Amino acid sequence: MSSVVATDHAEGYRAGRTLPLRVEAMRQLRRRRTMVVGGVLAVMPFVILAAFQIGGTPSRPDRTTFIELATASGANFAVTMLFVGTGFLLVIPVALFCGDTVASEASWSSLRYLLAAPVPRARLLARKFAVGLAFSAVAVVLLPTIGLAVGTAAYGWGDLKLPAGASLPAGEALPRIALAVAFVFLSEVVIAALAFWLSTATDAPLGAVGGAVFASIITAVLDTITALGDLRQWLPAHWQYAWADALQPQLEWGGMLQGVSLSLSYAAVLLALAFRGFARKDVVS
Repeated sequence: MSSVVATDHAEGYRAGRTLPLRVEAMRQLRRRRTMVVGGVLAVMPFVILAAFQIGGTPSRPDRTTFIELATASGANFAVTMLFVGTGFLLVIPVALFCGDTVASEASWSSLRYLLAAPVPRARLLARKFAVGLAFSAVAVVLLPTIGLAVGTAAYGWGDLKLPAGASLPAGEALPRIALAVAFVFLSEVVIAALAFWLSTATDAPLGAVGGAVFASIITAVLDTITALGDLRQWLPAHWQYAWADALQPQLEWGGMLQGVSLSLSYAAVLLALAFRGFARKDVVS
């Protein structure tokens, strides 16, 4: 007498083989918004260079900033691009790559088919967030990297001049700039996590992306209100320019460590909410 053994999955099914990172990365890479964002970030250094060539470098004798030192060397131009991108320009691609990833599948009515493949929900989210975060990292690195190449071609290779009047040798400036870029990326992880959480809670990609960008703007505005006192230190925006400490003659870690700790702590909470909420969500689209 033969017996039939019931199984939960088809023969040969392995949850660990569903939705490989390579497949998800290629799907996201081929999307038009990825190409548009990459193009905008690649063109931005040339736009800034043209502005300096046409209008000249602004100069105020009572104050010197990274922007006013942009034409001093290629390293200075790269730092200027990082300064321009911090706070808003780099927030948009991070929010887009992480906030559009799940909500867009829902808006296309393809999310339920991915889950029916079947891809475990936690694995689906982990894969999508990992790819979104990787694309965000590329976006953050791309802007100052192209800025370094464009600035070196236009203004030559030289020391990094600092607003305080000191300078860093070119060989020492590069790893310092890399450290500053790494901090900017880590400080944006909270925006990535917020956008991703919103992406799991809505079927409207624009709502998830716009919500994360709006939250970034609100926290930046609140940080300017000095009446809040020490409460501003709990705002991620309060530390967004702490990367400048990496470019001091004596490297300072305090502000960067606080900023990264705050960003990663908030991100952990937001990701936990995303995974918990999505695990219980009734996916009908």
